[in-house]
Amino acid sequence: MTRTIVVANQKGGVGKTTTVANLGVALADLDKRVLFVDLDPQAALTASFGLDPYRLPRSMYSVLLNENVSLARVLRPVGNSITMAIAPASVDLAAAEVQLADAEGRAHRLRRAIERNRIPFDFILIDTPPSLGILTLNGLVGATEVLIPVQCHYLAMRGVRALMETVWRVKRRLNPELRLLGLLPTMYDPSSRHAAEVVSELRAVFNTKVFDVLIENSMEFAEAPVANQTLIDYAPRHPGAMAYRRLAEVIINDVR
Repeated sequence: MTRTIVVANQKGGVGKTTTVANLGVALADLDKRVLFVDLDPQAALTASFGLDPYRLPRSMYSVLLNENVSLARVLRPVGNSITMAIAPASVDLAAAEVQLADAEGRAHRLRRAIERNRIPFDFILIDTPPSLGILTLNGLVGATEVLIPVQCHYLAMRGVRALMETVWRVKRRLNPELRLLGLLPTMYDPSSRHAAEVVSELRAVFNTKVFDVLIENSMEFAEAPVANQTLIDYAPRHPGAMAYRRLAEVIINDVR
């Protein structure tokens, strides 16, 4: 059975794309078939896998705006992998928010595309933009699980409340199957008392829904995409790469 996980947070720069990319590669290394779906008009996930978002004949824009375009028609392989594919984003996706504003079933476009897809995957990982607009809404309606990266800063933690309210609203009105997979502390500085206090506060509020895995802040996370690689490929023994491998194992076993 396919597990569809949306990675969401309306705050930018918290590690959404990094999490989608590295978690996906870690899952593939554990013999899982992984589909990446890029719903972010910035197309960072698409570019990190070596695709030019300015030169794509078809993309998630095509799928969302024209329901006759299937996911299968836009899929591109990730590198030389036979277990990973991406439904990429193009720069046109920036116009989708406006063009879908009055469209019928606008929040269910991705969900219907996934349901019609006949290519088997074990995991579908959805990257979303830093907003709570129609693209993120499509991700939340199209998924069954939501993973929230939370930067280990006080103000970033406060923004989680608005996202959680949106998640529960979507669950009540549009997608009763949606559940919180967990909150992932990112950009953690082990020498910072403030970062430790943020993680402690998250655990006090969300209990076991906060992953024990901590993603530490590191320049290598920024360097890897320059080489069109994830950190797991770029520096396999790096603590960040090892953390995402542990996260993949936790998610497969779904035990915390």
